[in-house]
Amino acid sequence: MTTRRITNDDIRRTVKELCIKANTVLRPDVLEVLKKGADEEEKGSVSEKMMRILIENAAMAEKETMPICQDTGLVSVFLEIGEDVSIEGKGLKDAINKGVEEAYKDTFLRKSVVADPILRDNTGTNTPAIINLDIVKGDKLTIWVMPKGFGSENKGSICMMNPTCTEEDIVKFCTDTVKKAGSDACPPYILGIGLGGTMDTCASLAKKALLEPVGGKNKKPHIADMERRIREEVSNLGIGIMGLGGKSTVLGVRIKESPTHIAGLPVAVNLSCHALRSACAEL
Repeated sequence: MTTRRITNDDIRRTVKELCIKANTVLRPDVLEVLKKGADEEEKGSVSEKMMRILIENAAMAEKETMPICQDTGLVSVFLEIGEDVSIEGKGLKDAINKGVEEAYKDTFLRKSVVADPILRDNTGTNTPAIINLDIVKGDKLTIWVMPKGFGSENKGSICMMNPTCTEEDIVKFCTDTVKKAGSDACPPYILGIGLGGTMDTCASLAKKALLEPVGGKNKKPHIADMERRIREEVSNLGIGIMGLGGKSTVLGVRIKESPTHIAGLPVAVNLSCHALRSACAEL
């Protein structure tokens, strides 16, 4: 098997491009469900007008290469590196952070990262990024960039449930998380939910679930059914777009699951506002 070589400079350049794209171009799947909500679910209401404003905002952001939202987030970078890929050059982590720094500097994106959680001194570069790395089969390198704002990030929640908990208990926990968030995190929401693993991997799964197509569903029928039930229960809260009421409290629910220990059932919910920003490239 021939080893495929990818340079750190290729990675830096790609991360930069993805940061700019994610912040200024709303994902097509998110835009599609917004348009569907305006055309069907919220037709003739104040919520319809608000949705059309969000759609207009996305169009203007893309046209002018301006941020979809003023909170340009803390950047999470997800790498899937094929076993037959060789990365040339030193400092993969530095290359990723350099790409983020250049994107935020050149496009005048807000820099929101502080170096110390207590002293709160701004790094001035929007770095370091949160880097997640998986080794997979093949000779491809896939990079996802997700700049996640903290209006919604702050409303996430995790619960280390007992293994005897029912599906109803999980649905209730996810619904209660949105209920507590109310309108504070700029609904309509997309929910990423992690099931299983450990406390840390479960939280990571919840964020990775937000990379999945909003209108899709889990391949496992019982998990797909849980996605549907959570969406229905959350919609019944009646929070609606920006707290104005209506059917569109949530645009989509995606679940990613993982094997876990016999003694536990971790569940994590990661909320995103309508500006679910991510971009992907394959090298």
